Amino acid sequence: MAYSIPLFNLNFDELEQQAALETIKSGWISTGPKTAEFETKFASMLNVNHAVALSNCTVALHLAMKLVGIEPGDEVICPSLTFVATCNSIRYVDAIPLFADIESVERPVICPQDIESKITKKTKAIVVMHYAGFPCDMDAIMDIAHKHNLKVIEDACHAPLSEYKGKKLGTIGDVGCFSFFSNKNISTGEGGMLVTNSQEYYNRAKLLRSHGMTSMSYERAKGHATAYDVVDFGYNYRMDDIRASIGLVQLDKIQADLDQRAIVRKEYITQLSSKPDIIIPFKNHSDFTSNYIFPIVLKKTEAEKRDVIRDMLATYGVQTSMHYPAVHRFSVYQKYYLELPKTDQMVNSMITLPMFAALSKENIFNITSLLS
Repeated sequence: MAYSIPLFNLNFDELEQQAALETIKSGWISTGPKTAEFETKFASMLNVNHAVALSNCTVALHLAMKLVGIEPGDEVICPSLTFVATCNSIRYVDAIPLFADIESVERPVICPQDIESKITKKTKAIVVMHYAGFPCDMDAIMDIAHKHNLKVIEDACHAPLSEYKGKKLGTIGDVGCFSFFSNKNISTGEGGMLVTNSQEYYNRAKLLRSHGMTSMSYERAKGHATAYDVVDFGYNYRMDDIRASIGLVQLDKIQADLDQRAIVRKEYITQLSSKPDIIIPFKNHSDFTSNYIFPIVLKKTEAEKRDVIRDMLATYGVQTSMHYPAVHRFSVYQKYYLELPKTDQMVNSMITLPMFAALSKENIFNITSLLS
């Protein structure tokens, strides 16, 4: 179906085309100078010590587990209201996911109190996901982590440049992970970034992303090394320079894009606030945020009725989604199922409406007028 108002649009133009073409013409297209430049610029924008560009965010989450020392049989507390990759990364290292509920449908982020209630002697880490670009209660979560000697991994896929009390999301815990998938605020088609303030984690992440090799092809091509050793059991998780060159252009665009998304969000709130049967998560949030998606929650509505409304919106050319199906209800996670009533309420009654910088006031009116 062709939608007159899509869920998102790709913020690409001739600048990304030119950047990719110039990199291709340079003769170096794998991991090299553009990747290093992208890492440096991203770290600077987040005011974090280190950034490691990777092939996607899923592998960033996997490396994060390795860096903080998660081993088979360890427990890692995580949300169920997230994309499944957040939780899959725990299983990649043969650890056990312990699902925690959200705070509420008004704040659908992992609940600190539920986190603490699920800590056992086997618990080694907490994974948080900053849903829609809005922060989890990081003060409470970091206090819990310090109290119980736990590591904190931030899934900040939704949250480039989002802030929590003056700090960028992804830089508060031990490791932060970002996505540059095609529908993200910053897109390179596929791609991810791992950030950390730890020199130890940074050094090991660079090794692990390229087979545990002590030098990479670009260094050897430039004469900085003539041989290499393999000192760790690593992976092929590298980003290439073509994608990095696109990412550099995207970083130049990101602030203006996020500023415009804030205007779009404000207009949505203005037009939806008079509708008593609709809850707007994070409605009164004031810190700067990426506004990656715009979710709403329909009061006293279950999945079947919600799906009827989504189908109706589609007939009028409005594309919607739902972020996300609950991971704890997937078949592959049946063994780890826990009762999460607030997460279930959110999943059964939420709709993700279109959100992108170019969404017009007229578009927003056309969408909201269809919602009773």
